[in-house]
Amino acid sequence: MMKKMSIPTSKASLVLFLCQIISALDVPLDSKLLEELSQPPTITQQSPKDYIVDPRENIVIQCEAKGKPPPSFSWTRNGTHFDIDKDAQVTMKPNSGTLVVNIMNGGKAEAYEGVYQCTARNERGAAISNNIVIRPSRSPLWTKEKLEPNHVREGDSLVLHCRPPVGLPPPIIFWMDNAFQRLPQSERVSQGLNGDLYFANVQPEDTREDYICYARFNHTQTIQQKQPISVKVFSMDSLNDTIAANLSDTDIYGAKPVTERPPVLLTPTGSTSTKVELRGNVLLLECIAAGLPTPVIRWIKEGGELPANRTFFENFKKTLKIIDVSEADSGNYKCIARNTLGSVHHVISVTVKAAPYWITAPRNLVLSPGEDGTLICRANGNPKPSISWLANGVPIAIAPEDPSRKVDGDTIIFSHVQERSSAVYQCNASNEYGYLLANAFVNVLAEPPRILTPANKLYQVIADSPALLDCAYFGSPKPEIEWFKGVKGSILRGNEYVFHDNGTLEIPVAQKDSAGTYTCVARNELGKIQNEVQLEIKDPTMIIKQPEYKVIQRYGQVSFECIIKHDSTLLPTVIWLKDNDELPDDERFLVGKDNLTIMNVTDKDDGTYTCIVNTTLDSVSASAVLTVVAAPPTPAIIYARPNPPFDLELTGQLERSIELSWIPGDENNSPITNFVIEYEDALHEPGVWHYQTEVSGTQTTAQLKLSPYVNYSFRVIAVNKIGRSQPSEPSEQYLTKSASPDENPANVQGIGSEPDNLVITWEPLKGFQSNGPGLQYKVSWRQKDVDDEWTSVIVANVSKYIVSGTPTFVPYEVKVQALNDLGYAPEPSEVIGHSGEDLPMVAPGNVQVHVINSTLAKVHWDPVPLKTVRGHLQGYKVYYWKVQSLSRRSRRHVEKKILTFRGNKTFGMLPGLEPYSSYKLNVRVVNGKGEGPASPDKVFKTPEGVPSSPSFLKITNPTLDSLTLEWGSPTHPNGVLTSYTLKFQPINNTHELGPLVEIRIPANESSLILKNLNYSTRYKFYFNAQTSVGSGSQITEEAVTIMDEAMASRQVDIATQGWFIGLMCAVALLILILLIVCFIRRNKGGKYPVKEKEDAHADPEIQPMKEDDGTFGEYSDAEDHKPLKKGSRTPSDRTVKKEDSDDSLVDYGEGVNGQFNEDGSFIGQYSGKKEKEPAEGNESSEAPSPVNAMNSFV
Repeated sequence: MMKKMSIPTSKASLVLFLCQIISALDVPLDSKLLEELSQPPTITQQSPKDYIVDPRENIVIQCEAKGKPPPSFSWTRNGTHFDIDKDAQVTMKPNSGTLVVNIMNGGKAEAYEGVYQCTARNERGAAISNNIVIRPSRSPLWTKEKLEPNHVREGDSLVLHCRPPVGLPPPIIFWMDNAFQRLPQSERVSQGLNGDLYFANVQPEDTREDYICYARFNHTQTIQQKQPISVKVFSMDSLNDTIAANLSDTDIYGAKPVTERPPVLLTPTGSTSTKVELRGNVLLLECIAAGLPTPVIRWIKEGGELPANRTFFENFKKTLKIIDVSEADSGNYKCIARNTLGSVHHVISVTVKAAPYWITAPRNLVLSPGEDGTLICRANGNPKPSISWLANGVPIAIAPEDPSRKVDGDTIIFSHVQERSSAVYQCNASNEYGYLLANAFVNVLAEPPRILTPANKLYQVIADSPALLDCAYFGSPKPEIEWFKGVKGSILRGNEYVFHDNGTLEIPVAQKDSAGTYTCVARNELGKIQNEVQLEIKDPTMIIKQPEYKVIQRYGQVSFECIIKHDSTLLPTVIWLKDNDELPDDERFLVGKDNLTIMNVTDKDDGTYTCIVNTTLDSVSASAVLTVVAAPPTPAIIYARPNPPFDLELTGQLERSIELSWIPGDENNSPITNFVIEYEDALHEPGVWHYQTEVSGTQTTAQLKLSPYVNYSFRVIAVNKIGRSQPSEPSEQYLTKSASPDENPANVQGIGSEPDNLVITWEPLKGFQSNGPGLQYKVSWRQKDVDDEWTSVIVANVSKYIVSGTPTFVPYEVKVQALNDLGYAPEPSEVIGHSGEDLPMVAPGNVQVHVINSTLAKVHWDPVPLKTVRGHLQGYKVYYWKVQSLSRRSRRHVEKKILTFRGNKTFGMLPGLEPYSSYKLNVRVVNGKGEGPASPDKVFKTPEGVPSSPSFLKITNPTLDSLTLEWGSPTHPNGVLTSYTLKFQPINNTHELGPLVEIRIPANESSLILKNLNYSTRYKFYFNAQTSVGSGSQITEEAVTIMDEAMASRQVDIATQGWFIGLMCAVALLILILLIVCFIRRNKGGKYPVKEKEDAHADPEIQPMKEDDGTFGEYSDAEDHKPLKKGSRTPSDRTVKKEDSDDSLVDYGEGVNGQFNEDGSFIGQYSGKKEKEPAEGNESSEAPSPVNAMNSFV
């Protein structure tokens, strides 16, 4: 006897229920209907779960909800009822659940810290908000602490701790100086995630007293400042400077070079650590290392790859950032810090946990009485969250019982619901990392049918097209829909109609007799309603005469017809297009009612013309091609493209060739010039036609070369002067036999991407080049100049192979050979590659500096051995910087300059130096990986130069006979100032300059009183400074002594006196007579005494020339000191000084205009202009020179 299996009743009913297909009511989104239907509350807006508020502003806790009837609101605080009527500081917004706590009028934010929850309730249920945790933000001050100065030796590591105050939310940390400027950060100096400032190695320029850590609290918009931290970096150079200041200059002190150190991790400590991050968050991992040279950080994931599109490197690769992490990102992450002396690593074990997240959130249910339904709540997380249910905000275990409801884990099952079953259910999914809360209502409605489609709606369709008649409805229980035609028509049934679930009636093919009145009836057990709609059937629009293909002679006239037929109640519009675009804006195009006419046709009118007819219900179109040809001889001949060839035949089939023959089509009055043959490879690229060859238009056969393992089809295109024919029909297919490859990949290269690998790349063969199935590549390599055997590996059809574990930067012989299932390609050629580069190991030695002048120096060095370069030698970099000015003995911010010299050069020029200054430089070798270590710093000094002009010249306190001069020392003294030179001369009313006076002034003076000057006289002053090298640029100024008041009162305007006017008239008459006499004597060959005129205007600063030997003689006239008004001048000491160049030689490295010979000498000359020297006369636009001075005598 068979055993009878039994299933518990509850389990059986659950299984049967889940096997049923349950469909809840769909409520149409009709605004009027939604306003009339009852609905439980739904939370529409609420404050975030973790709500940090500004303690200075009012607290607004949002809670908005909708429902029918409108819900009422209540709140709990810390799990108990919050009576807002008893707190004068708390109000609730009208028609809302949003709370406003009045802090600005005396309330304290701290008093309202806590966990708040909002409940929205109406007669159909209650919805609840999340638990909203209110916390006021905090921005506490830094605790007072005594900070000792940090004394650090150059090259050592250093950590400046920030330790900001604990705020809510945590502050943003940054470092600035006293001037509120961000401190520059680099691979050597950077800020960690904890806010501390890390120095991989300190340098002298790190010395400062204003390292200040700032904490910005964004919520309260406040910034707190830590006390400044002082850092003093001691170097051997600074120690020598201190000792040298107290002892004689003859003592010599040796400078120990800064000791280089391998990397050491500053953070994190140890060799391993752990990190837990939540799913969806940003994962930040940090490694900061110390060492000299500065270490470089690299990140890898053990046993996997870093996610390509979600990985970012920050803080000079010291921080690994992975966004939107998931459980798949768990694993071990290794950071490696490396410099030229070694490496260190740290492994961080990352575990990704997950707060709950939705798989299926519960959705609202609208049911009819007696229907069934389910609420499903499924969430996931790590660890897996627990699911609990509430009904109207009360745990379901203690909620009022509902016989239609049954809870089964993450599912609530409803059976035979009634109106009293309406409620709002809450699903809570929680684990140790958070929770999810979702509201979903069950709304049981009993509503009579309603039809939402407007009454007597008119539908118009084209005959033989589908007709869709709407009958949007709603009712609970769901109404049944029936359609009738006519007033007394019977119910519609049959295959000629389609009845959709949303009430729509579809007539798949509407005919003329389908027109009429249709009635939709909706009924359920609570009532019945009906609605009528109208259907009209229209005749289709047709083009009864379409435009036709035309060939027209140039400058002729052409017309395209487009005659249409349409329903008389529809208004058609006709549009013409050319090549699917609008017609050209040209008066030659005439659009008529039934045609398009083109006047005076040109070649650019060639194309496709389309007539489009549109009505409100349909659209039709037709096209025709216009071909424009040259005017033929009489009688006119119509030219056209040739017809396509036909009857293609393949003969003489061989493995690598075949013969193709064809019959040409009609050439259409234009001889065929050539045939183009194309092929299709149905095996590798079906549907794509490639160019094979072309032959003369007189040929009808062609011998075609074939490749192995290709399934060929051929077609032929005929070409004449008019254009190309359509392609012929394809020939039969011909599959060539497979063979081994004929060629090997091209562009084979071997370039290392890391110091210990060799990346071999190539261009893969294309499909038809494979010659057979199973295309692969044999990759071979061996170290060059070493008796090694070839190492080979066969790889799939890829384009790259990486050889690991290679020595750093050694040459390799590389070759790549193609192969397939039938064999190998010919032996490939070998190429030379190199394994990966690493940073150079040693610094250039024997660095020497030769100072050429005050602004230019030449540096020499010995080249490094090529084996220590460990890469392709790109050149050398010279770092040089000014340490201090020897004239001021003051240090300044170090600005390093860099010059790059390409190739294996051993010298270079350093331009743009400042005179009388102390400089340091070092040299580094550069390869493709980067820079090698620096050579020991070399100190050199530039000699003195001429100073710049005084910073200012100010003239004050004018009196009758004196003026006071004040001046400032040159901005760039360029040496030790020895004196100042002051030159001045008077200027008369005609702007002529008087005699020049020169005064020497000691260098330590800054003012001078000039006495015994003429009253009411303008003076021009020229002022410059001198060093032992020479005079610098001058500065000029003008000033006027004041007039004696008694004398001024006695002065009379002589221009108004009669005797003066008469005298001027007599002088004018005398000059006129003299001019007439001179003109007469000149015409008779007489001599004009030009020499006397020149002597009368001779420059007192220029000695007259002796006529016998051309030498300068002594000047004898002691009275006349009037200068020449034009011409060049030389200085009063009759010497011409070479002018100093004021150009700054820019970089002499790559990409500059300055050039050097092979021995390093500079090609070109210094050129520039400076302010003119003072001269007794108007200033000239030319530079002073003896030649110009002599020219003034000619």
